[in-house]
Parts: sequence; structure tokens; C-alpha cells
Amino acid sequence: MDLIAQVERLAGAEMLALRRRIHREPELAYEEHRTSALVAEVLEDIGLVVTTGIAGTGLVATLSRGEGPTIGLRADMDALPIHEHVEGREHASCTPGVMHACGHDGHTAMLLGAARVLAADPDIRGTVHFIFQPAEECGGGARAMIEDGLLDRFPCQSVYAMHNWPGLEKGHIAVQPGPMMGSLDTFRIAVTGKGAHAAMPHLAKDPVVAGAQLVLALQTIASRTTDPADSLVLTVTQCHAGEADNVIPESLELRGTIRCYSGEVRRATHARVREICAGLEAMTGCSASFELNAGYPATINAEAEAGIAADAAQALLGAEKVARSFRPSMASEDFSFLLEACPGAYAWLGIGEDAAPLHNPAYDFADDVLTTGAAFWVTLVRRELGA
Repeated sequence: MDLIAQVERLAGAEMLALRRRIHREPELAYEEHRTSALVAEVLEDIGLVVTTGIAGTGLVATLSRGEGPTIGLRADMDALPIHEHVEGREHASCTPGVMHACGHDGHTAMLLGAARVLAADPDIRGTVHFIFQPAEECGGGARAMIEDGLLDRFPCQSVYAMHNWPGLEKGHIAVQPGPMMGSLDTFRIAVTGKGAHAAMPHLAKDPVVAGAQLVLALQTIASRTTDPADSLVLTVTQCHAGEADNVIPESLELRGTIRCYSGEVRRATHARVREICAGLEAMTGCSASFELNAGYPATINAEAEAGIAADAAQALLGAEKVARSFRPSMASEDFSFLLEACPGAYAWLGIGEDAAPLHNPAYDFADDVLTTGAAFWVTLVRRELGA
């Protein structure tokens, strides 16, 4: 029997029901109590050993079949603080202001489906850790699980994750060595000057003008400091100053984000922002303090594991449905922390070229790829564990 058809027969209805239930009951980062309990219940029903409470709501289920390789498969469980704007969707969020706008409900359902199929496979030799992670959406759940002993308690020779991808043809898989997604840092710059009457600018040290010059200077980091062959995005997203039309304010605040694919570029950009801030006073008379919130590193696939994942996808789907070389995304993903700690690979699963974008109030996971995603996990494990 075709594997996708086999997965559909063994787990298709269950995956669909679970996906839609989780979508109806979304929970934000580190609040995934219902979701975590549901996942644990399903895994225990399958017969796996389940460890809960990792980084709060995270859990790991282990399928162990004697000597052999040990791999980890990860799914994320948290939703986003977005209000769902779709009429007539029977499984729409029941929690105002919270929805699964990134497909983590689908990721969780696919990994549960794969766990059910693999648990029934007598030919596997080795160990699979099914990792269900909280707080991927800016909560650093992967890092929190690692700090809570994830890889010490459940050591893995390699780890893998998968994310649905609007814009990629439905049912296709994309995975390549090297960058898949960018790093994520946010920053705050406080510019301090001297306030005065707006009609008497010579008596002020104007933080608004200084802030405007600072925004322009920051853009030169990508255009004039960074090698053109390297990718870097530095975007100022907020500017706050003043309360009156006739007052030059005392201070201004800028906020923004930095994203790139290289750790070297990331570190150099942080240093250059600090240098520009330090030089602002000499140029404008206003001081600037830089506060960095270092978020996620870039998601970088190991060459060997990316090849393993691509080969598994090709064995399942055929070469025409597998992309092995493509443009990475500047969006970020905290699976990057696991990839820094353990060799592995991150793949994209297409949900359609016309699908609503991620983090959009109209987004919904494509249920007809649930079996494809679960079958990919089954294929990968069978190839790695010698079945």
C-alpha cells in the first residue's frame, strides 16, 4: 500500500480531529496546558513513554526499540495573539484574540499521526524522541527546553522539524543545507536631547532631528558596511517622541529588528549599531543608548541531515516535488537553538501558492497535507532507523 494512503488509513481521521480541536482551543506561549494534556493523552494511548513538564508545558514521548540511532522530531504547540477573521469556519478559534495563525496545530497533529504509525511498526531499530515544544512564537521555548535538560535527558544524534509554508505548492517539501530562516533580534534606542520651544530650536538639542539622522545612518550598515553577498535586514519599526505641536521634546525612542543568516554578520551588526549610537552625540549633541534583545539565531541546516531529509522526501514524493536549493526566508524560527546544539534539518511543507500568509487573521492550515507531513516523518524515521 502507498505510504500516504497507509498513514491516512491508520491516522488520517484522528489527525484531522486533533488539528481542528487544537485550532478551536488555541493557547499562547507557555500557556499550552490543554494542548499539552491532550497531546500527552494521545501519546499514552499509543503506548509511548511520556515525560511532561519540560519548560513548563513541553513534553517528550519516546519510542525505543533496542540498539540503533537516536533521533528527535519536534513540533511546536503555541498560538498567536491574533483575532481570527473568518466567517463560517466550523473549527474557528473559541478564544477571542488568540488563534493558530502559523499552523502549529497542524504540526502537532502531523507528529502525533506519525507517532501512531511508527509505534505500530515492528521493524524499527533505535529510538525516536517526539518533542512537543511550547512557546516558539518569540517565547524561546526550544531554548527553555534545552535549559531544562532536554538533550541531556533525551540525547539525540540528530533532530528534525517541519513547518507548513504558504507559497510553496501544496504537498511539496523544501529542504536544503545551510540557511533556511534568519536570525531575530529586536532593539530599542533611547535618544536624549534638550527640550525647548519649537519656535526656538537654537536653544534645544533636538532628539527628533537626531533620531531621523540615526535612522538613516542605521541603513548604511546593510548598504555600506555589510558585504553585498551577505543578507541583512535592519528595520526601524517604531518612533515615539513628543506630545505637543509646539514643543521640541527631551527624548525620542526608536525600536526595530535585525535579521540575517550569518552569526558573523549578526555580531558585526550589533557592534556597528553601538558605534553609530556612540557617535551621535558628537554630530547632534544628543546621546543615544542602545538596548539589544537578542532573540533567535539563524536556522542553519547541517549538510548531512539536510540531505537525509531531502532524500526521505524524494523517496516519498518523487524528485519533482522536492526542492533542494531555494531562497531562504528572513522570518525566524527557534528550532535554531536545537540546531546549534545538535546536527539536524528543518523542512518546509507546502500548503499552496494561494494560501493565506502566516500570521494572518485569515490563515488556516491545509488539512489535506496532514497525511503528507506525517508520512514524511515516517519515511525519515524508517530510513534512519533501518526499517
